[in-house]
Amino acid sequence: MPRIPHTAPEDLRRDPLPLRGRTALVTGASRRGGIGHAVARRLAAYGASVYVHHHVPHDAAMPWGADQPEEVAASVRAALGDPDATVVAGPGDLTEVDAPGELIATAAGALGGRLDILVANHALSGSDGTLDTIDAGMLDAHWRVDTRSVLLLVQAFARLRAALPPRTPGGRVVMMTSGQDLGGGMPGEIAYALQKGALASVTRSLSTALAEHAVTVNAVNPGPVDTGYMTGEDYEAIAALFPAGRWGMPDDPARLVAWLATDEAEWVTGQVVDSEGGFRR
Repeated sequence: MPRIPHTAPEDLRRDPLPLRGRTALVTGASRRGGIGHAVARRLAAYGASVYVHHHVPHDAAMPWGADQPEEVAASVRAALGDPDATVVAGPGDLTEVDAPGELIATAAGALGGRLDILVANHALSGSDGTLDTIDAGMLDAHWRVDTRSVLLLVQAFARLRAALPPRTPGGRVVMMTSGQDLGGGMPGEIAYALQKGALASVTRSLSTALAEHAVTVNAVNPGPVDTGYMTGEDYEAIAALFPAGRWGMPDDPARLVAWLATDEAEWVTGQVVDSEGGFRR
């Protein structure tokens, strides 16, 4: 008969700081109203040291405008659960070919030489259109930011983990998709949907490639999240499509991402998880 492992009662109790001693890089955490900021705060609250990546020029060009990186970092720092943990913030233009590898090295160096958790949250907003209006420039822009940079980040992260002792625990990669394969898709954002779909498709392949380094790889679709990009009647119409009568808030997907980063989720890998609050398309 196969042996049935027995879990001691003390091991069934949740550690209030399940990420104590771990280190994390969260990309695209430029605004306090965004998902990246919420994820960074959750990881910090769970005990992790966090490197908060930002690219202010992107937000400055958007209708919602830019935030102050030092205030974003201060907000994450205020959430720290472990007094020995730290928060570091830094810029990075991930459209540049060498930027992903440099960012991984910089984050690891700033957090003591090791990086356990990579949350690739950044994405390009705008520069998109319908099938009739997209052009090569739009497609290339989204490819560089939404897909190429993420894969290069994962590559650099994997090489860093490969240098650690075999089966070092705690390795996590979480990427973000957008429900582009659900309901009616995203016909008004073809370039964005294409690249986010590529991330969803490659999740299982990456999870297999990184399994030997004890790294899990998952993707999260947060559904419509109120990050300040919509107001008025359109906002209310979207809210009505949720059974709860409200949009998702940045901390809704952040709770899922933080859980995926803990040891409780070590048996979950290669998955695309929809966290949409029952959104009705």
